[in-house]
Amino acid sequence: MSNQLTKVQELIDLRAQARLGGGQKRIDSQHKKGKYTARERIDMLLDKGSFEEFDMFVKHRCTNFGIDKETYLGDGVVTGSGTINGRLVYVFAQDFTVFGGSLSETLALKICKVMDHAMKMGAPCIGINDSGGARIQEGINALAGYAEIFQRNILASGVIPQISAIFGPCAGGAVYSPALTDFNIMAKGSSYMFLTGPKVVKTVTGEDVTQEQLGGASVHASKSGVAHFAVDTEEEGLELIRHLISFLPQNNMEEAPVVPCTDPIDRLEDSLNEIIPDNPNKPYDMYEVIGAIIDNGEFLEIHRDFARNIIVGFARFNGQSVGIVANQPKVLAGVLDSNASRKAGRFVRFCDAFNIPLVTLVDVPGFLPGTGQEYAGVILHGAKLLYAYGEATVPKVTVTLRKSYGGSHIVMSCKQLRGDLNYAWPSAEIAVMGADGAVEVLYSKEIKAVEDPEAQKAIAEEKKKEYNDLFCNPFNAAKYGYIEDVIEPRNTRFRIIRGLSQLATKKVTNPLKKHGNIPL
Repeated sequence: MSNQLTKVQELIDLRAQARLGGGQKRIDSQHKKGKYTARERIDMLLDKGSFEEFDMFVKHRCTNFGIDKETYLGDGVVTGSGTINGRLVYVFAQDFTVFGGSLSETLALKICKVMDHAMKMGAPCIGINDSGGARIQEGINALAGYAEIFQRNILASGVIPQISAIFGPCAGGAVYSPALTDFNIMAKGSSYMFLTGPKVVKTVTGEDVTQEQLGGASVHASKSGVAHFAVDTEEEGLELIRHLISFLPQNNMEEAPVVPCTDPIDRLEDSLNEIIPDNPNKPYDMYEVIGAIIDNGEFLEIHRDFARNIIVGFARFNGQSVGIVANQPKVLAGVLDSNASRKAGRFVRFCDAFNIPLVTLVDVPGFLPGTGQEYAGVILHGAKLLYAYGEATVPKVTVTLRKSYGGSHIVMSCKQLRGDLNYAWPSAEIAVMGADGAVEVLYSKEIKAVEDPEAQKAIAEEKKKEYNDLFCNPFNAAKYGYIEDVIEPRNTRFRIIRGLSQLATKKVTNPLKKHGNIPL
């Protein structure tokens, strides 16, 4: 065999060695846990044959505690580029078979390189996390590596989409990179995120808690809001990323891809003319409204299990990607609270950063009252949503279906927060408050001055009717130009599509500044 062929064979052997990561025994262990390896995950995520790997032959450089006697090609993370439905993305996947996926200086440098490439090329960056945390033998170098990654997450924020999948442990400082990205996906039963583990919690607070109870997928998807999605399997999570990417642009200088629309733009949905109950206190399901007006009923909901009194997610109108924000009357009557406000506020800011128009469907009776909310800072959280809508320069179409009262009317993309096209159904009630509360404030003394309870009731009903006729309808707002038109519910899809088409050339810029000081 010639010298050149020998070297080629050496390369082939080294590649085979690198692809084994920590070895077949550890790969088998990973499979026994119901988990895939880093390379298997990348193969499932990307278009077949599209993956171009970086830094396959990198090794760690640490000599502390005798770790230099154990090295692996790739050093615990697989990085590179590929395509999803033909569109360029960059990806890194931590390899749990090598030192438990723990982060070393060289592992961090590999991740930073792929993030730098993503920024240079203006393409999404996807991270698959499965790591025991910092590699203790590397000490401060591992911590510095984390900080380098976080700095890149921060600079990339709002420039390229960043998506994190948590398919194993993610604890301590490691949690901050996923927290800084745009979307977090966790696998039920096999992934967890927390700053301090159960043992430390037990020592410091005395609480007995399992990893799942402390930071499992269900906890973060429903209670903390850290996870945007909780999936049953890794396959489901990776397919979800492919679906999510289809709604997003490559970067903040581009528009989201437009897909062919097979759903007639002038499709009438007669059911919407009767969906609002006669009783204003009776709920209906906002998902039915969303499904009726979007293309082919295809809705990718974000944060489905968190703050369910508000709905956010991606859909399309005439093939165009749109972000939807909608109050949900079936949960807490659709009121806004701290969690709903920050959930919607963050989603609005993402859409604005990436040129995705916003469609807002309003049925909100107000903010949730009580000491629990006030002590939790509902004022600040409500101000986040207010700030997000007021700052957003993307096309904004708002449709008020029923209630839109007081401060909650303002924060749900009203005309004065630069809503471009504000429509209302005939059933809309746009006012400072509902008739019951208004009559209590305005006519309490007059009603109490009458001794007969029946007469009191009659006066109250008369005053409520008077207030409803004056204020609890869309025409008072229309009189002042605060809404563009009162529309027939069954025409909602067509009016939104025509509105978005009209707004396609919208150009608005905010005042020049370093950045605003959003009420965090």
